[in-house]
Amino acid sequence: MVRVHDSLHENTNGQPPVQRPRHPEKLANPDSPRLAKPAWLRVKAPGSAQYQRTADIVHEHGLHTVCREAACPNIGECWEQKHATMMIMGAVCTRACAFCNVATGMPRALDKGEPERVALAVAKLGLSHVVITSVDRDDLPDGGAQHFAETITAIRAHASATTIEVLTPDFLRKTGALDIVIAARPDVFNHNLETVPGRYPTIRPGARYYASLRLLDDAKQIDPHVFTKSGLMVGLGETREELLQVMDDLRAASVDFLTIGQYLQPTPKHAPVSRFVPPAEFDELRALGHAKGFLLVAASPFTRSSYHAGDDFARLKAARVSHGRGAADVSNPRDL
Repeated sequence: MVRVHDSLHENTNGQPPVQRPRHPEKLANPDSPRLAKPAWLRVKAPGSAQYQRTADIVHEHGLHTVCREAACPNIGECWEQKHATMMIMGAVCTRACAFCNVATGMPRALDKGEPERVALAVAKLGLSHVVITSVDRDDLPDGGAQHFAETITAIRAHASATTIEVLTPDFLRKTGALDIVIAARPDVFNHNLETVPGRYPTIRPGARYYASLRLLDDAKQIDPHVFTKSGLMVGLGETREELLQVMDDLRAASVDFLTIGQYLQPTPKHAPVSRFVPPAEFDELRALGHAKGFLLVAASPFTRSSYHAGDDFARLKAARVSHGRGAADVSNPRDL
């Protein structure tokens, strides 16, 4: 039996942090068998000097990153290049997705100084492109939309040359939240569908597939010039036909950029990996995505939403120019 614990620094009186279950809702789950990772999924442990400098900057500004909280396998490579993905609004999520390593529980009140600290860290890291994501905050009337907007504004003030990508929650039943985020003019609006609709009840039970799809469609309707992006995991029991249908749904919503990566089980208490998808299948999915009309498709075992996001943003802009696509331009994906 694995104990899933983490120090969340919940106390504020200067005492040592109290250990609490990171995933209290999963403690009673039976341990799932874990498949042996194939050779193509092995990575070096992080620890370079530049990795440590990135870690120090994150720490000195009192910030959270999805890189650490979600146990991303790419953290060594990304932090070596100073590419840290900031996770705002705390490290505790109000959802309990079966795939996610981020802690679940009741979050604290928003830290009003966080947007400024994020901006200062982005400036100190010298980032040309930054990804800002968050935990779900179902406890807030606007789901944290205003906090996203304030973070974007602060980055524009301290690092005006930095392009900004937001990876938001679904803002489920938070009327007007999306308008607040889009009004702050991010360069990329990203919301991950994560998996196929048939897997939502067990993998993403707090979300609704068509609500997430509508969020992406609405983002493009509000601002036809914003790049929209979404991500999927494979290895959760989905079929090829289901993946192709999701691609069609995303293109019908005018989504520009699709990322596809391998699901990796954080602990034995999380959803099991159904299979490890070989690199050749990712190549096929990438080709199919491009044929269906996405401006860009990133697909590989290690692909994550913010992996190589800066380089991908440059390719995304170039693809829009080469395709002659300005505002929302929906080809018919069902012709493919």
